[in-house]
Amino acid sequence: MRPSGRQTNEMRKVSIETGVTMHAEGSCLIKCGNTHVLCTATIDERVPPFLKNSGLGWVTAEYGMLPRATNTRMRREAKNGQSGRTQEIQRLIGRSLRAGVDRVALGERQIVVDCDVIQADGGTRCASITGGWVALKLAVQKLMKAGDVISDPLVDPVAAISCGIYAGQEVLDLDYPEDSEAGVDGNFVMTGGKLIEVQMSAEGATYSRAQMDGLLDLAEKGVAELTQLQLGAVS
Repeated sequence: MRPSGRQTNEMRKVSIETGVTMHAEGSCLIKCGNTHVLCTATIDERVPPFLKNSGLGWVTAEYGMLPRATNTRMRREAKNGQSGRTQEIQRLIGRSLRAGVDRVALGERQIVVDCDVIQADGGTRCASITGGWVALKLAVQKLMKAGDVISDPLVDPVAAISCGIYAGQEVLDLDYPEDSEAGVDGNFVMTGGKLIEVQMSAEGATYSRAQMDGLLDLAEKGVAELTQLQLGAVS
């Protein structure tokens, strides 16, 4: 039995509320159980120097956790003093979202997606990617409405879910009690039914090819459910 009482293939309750900030071109608050992440998207008509005069757009991300997002207070991170974990997660979010973007159609501009964890209970990077895409989509819709972008540069939704082996069972969408004790922990990022990235490692026990296939099946189910929620949020 999972600590939450969920079935092995059951996700936590997920909700996505859009338009939660008045200034950002796109914003949403995504709640995956007790993990809550505020995602905003900002349009910048400038691109990084290495893309200047290339005609290509760019999507990047920043990630952070509020001091009391966890059960004990963390020190607030300055940008030049970010932990390796924070840097790794925001790079994952950025490259995951870019995988679903036609950068030619976006045009020579940059969209910055900020993901701020308000409350953490496992799966913060996956929630950030899933909510980050919604914020990104809303910002792109504004560009299209203004006529600044002709065709939609976002081909398919990008979403992510965690899966792992807890108490010997393959389970979908780990919360913190499961994540902290899982024998195997994995994060799956997908778009259009195809994989973008898989981060998976044994935390205390090895795993078989059959178990990995089982986790991938769970991830596909979870991402399909998240995709429907994303599309509903931006429609």
